[in-house]
Amino acid sequence: MEDALTGRVDLVRPRRSNEPAEAAVRPVQEPLLPHINSPTDLKSLNLDQLKQLAQEVREYVIEVVSRVGGHLGPSLGVVELTLALHKVFESPKDKIVWDVGHQAYPHKILTGRRDRFPTLRQYHGVSGFVSPAESEHDAFGVAHASTSIAAALGMAAARDLKGENFHVVTVTGDGAMTGGLAYEALNNAGHSKRNLLVILNDNEMSISPNVGAISQYLTSITANPFYNRIKDEVKSILERVPLGEPVGELARRVEQNFKNLLVPGALFQALGFSYYGPIDGHDLEGLISILGRLKQVHGPILLHVLTRKGKGYGPAEGNACYFHGVSPFDAATGKAAGSEKKGPPSFNEVFAETLSELADKDPRVVAITAAMADGTGLVRFQERHPGRFFDVGIAEAHGVCYAAGLATQGIKPVAAIYSTFLQRAYDQIIHDVGVQSLPVVFCLDRAGLVGADGPTHHGVFDFTYLRAVPNFIVSAPKDGDELRDLLTTALDQRERPFAIRYPKTPCGRLTQGGDGKILTIGSWEVLREGEQICLLAVGTMVEAAEKAAAILESSGRRVGVVNCRFVKPLDRQLLQEVRKRYAVLVTVEENVINGGFGSAVSEALAEEGNSDLPLFHFAVPDRFVTHGSRNELLEEVGLSPARIAARVGQLLGDHA
Repeated sequence: MEDALTGRVDLVRPRRSNEPAEAAVRPVQEPLLPHINSPTDLKSLNLDQLKQLAQEVREYVIEVVSRVGGHLGPSLGVVELTLALHKVFESPKDKIVWDVGHQAYPHKILTGRRDRFPTLRQYHGVSGFVSPAESEHDAFGVAHASTSIAAALGMAAARDLKGENFHVVTVTGDGAMTGGLAYEALNNAGHSKRNLLVILNDNEMSISPNVGAISQYLTSITANPFYNRIKDEVKSILERVPLGEPVGELARRVEQNFKNLLVPGALFQALGFSYYGPIDGHDLEGLISILGRLKQVHGPILLHVLTRKGKGYGPAEGNACYFHGVSPFDAATGKAAGSEKKGPPSFNEVFAETLSELADKDPRVVAITAAMADGTGLVRFQERHPGRFFDVGIAEAHGVCYAAGLATQGIKPVAAIYSTFLQRAYDQIIHDVGVQSLPVVFCLDRAGLVGADGPTHHGVFDFTYLRAVPNFIVSAPKDGDELRDLLTTALDQRERPFAIRYPKTPCGRLTQGGDGKILTIGSWEVLREGEQICLLAVGTMVEAAEKAAAILESSGRRVGVVNCRFVKPLDRQLLQEVRKRYAVLVTVEENVINGGFGSAVSEALAEEGNSDLPLFHFAVPDRFVTHGSRNELLEEVGLSPARIAARVGQLLGDHA
């Protein structure tokens, strides 16, 4: 542990992956968790009781997540760290900023949300991420990585400006350290000299295994036996010398010189931080001790803590990728609960297979992901074309600019990034891709309302933010066949950036063994003829519009449906044809109403002098939509087939 005079922290070797998990510490007394209603209730607990509580929290997280799904591995890895933080600090006066929020399940349980925790990620239930609207103990809303240090520094600056006195602590994952925002904040924080504690939660993995120099940099701290051996020998020798101030100073200087020579903690020191660690993130006693001492240290501090993702639950320790975020499972075995009925593949499965097949034929095709190889389906591409697969880490801005550089040299880059995460690279989308009209293909997974992950992850802004950029082609497939066609079309053209957005759902129709065909860019297709009203639907809403039309037809009302697969450019010729044929047009999209597909249609009609035509927009409303199942959310915002049919029925009545 830390030397009170020198600030030195002994290294604690983490358990290797092939070592057995520690035997579970079973509660031997009356359960403690039912009596923990706030962090204040932790203050009187002794070490043995805290260890018992850690086990109870871990078991409760497993019990609930096995039933409702959620982010299991990250939360199991920080149980002891969370207890130590709330034992030592005074939340909510002291600010604990989590990065990313899905590791905060133990924090939620200990801060008054224990009884509601079974509603995790359910409609009107507890959020799966940190949310200040939910609790005063959630100091800052987080769900995208790399934000905690910047936000915490802002809190520290506000504290100092107001003359207040409280601690600001971040829990920052090692995956977040692959994002540039974290280093911008570290640089500013080190320069500011403000009191701030950054805890680097290092489990050697974010969602997919961490990549790049930073990951190797951190790993080298814990994997340098020479440093540890020399350090222990120096310490042993000096302990046999009569202690005095010169010897204590010598010990500090000797260790510091070895640390600077062999351990990359020097990076954080160069940025102006006092570096401590690494220490064992599952050693409650050690964590409480070092956190208590660091409360007395001034200036920016970085404490490097080693944890194990999925700690205490064998299946999660053995398969950290799968148990990062899981659907309901059998807690006893770790296996998925029940057997899901075989149906169409997901859109991202179609994407990954199609891209792999296109890459088989064209050596210029490459794939880029930002730490989401599993989530985007690109593991399949990586296995078939490892030399043409690039994982840039949680660094979307870099990934987009990297793709732009590839495109300048005749390579065909496909950047597969979740819709919500591509927002982090908007300057690169405009400046580095759009201005130069580089043929980068953007495949936006998790578009639309994604369900349980809630407002921070809903991909409902991409039509708006991409449509605004000159030179971009923006599209959305109605099914698996059309996704295959759009991807084939995107890689065939070499003049403009091309975006394809699709949801995290089964793809609907997919013709097995079919080849993608080249579509006319900007073309739509009429799917159903009708009378009086026509639904102009795009992407996921095409199927919903067809179902709504079928509901209406059962009551004798025929409604037209057009698949508007291109949002930019629009099929202006077909738009004029339906304008002349139908008295009322309705646009239907799973995007926010402001600036999306409906706005594009309004603008196009106004340009043609048809702004007086009755035109209605069904879209995601101008607010952040909560979490819940996708079907529940579509019902709430009026985009389920039944709600679309009811709304169209009202319009038919108004325009009879």
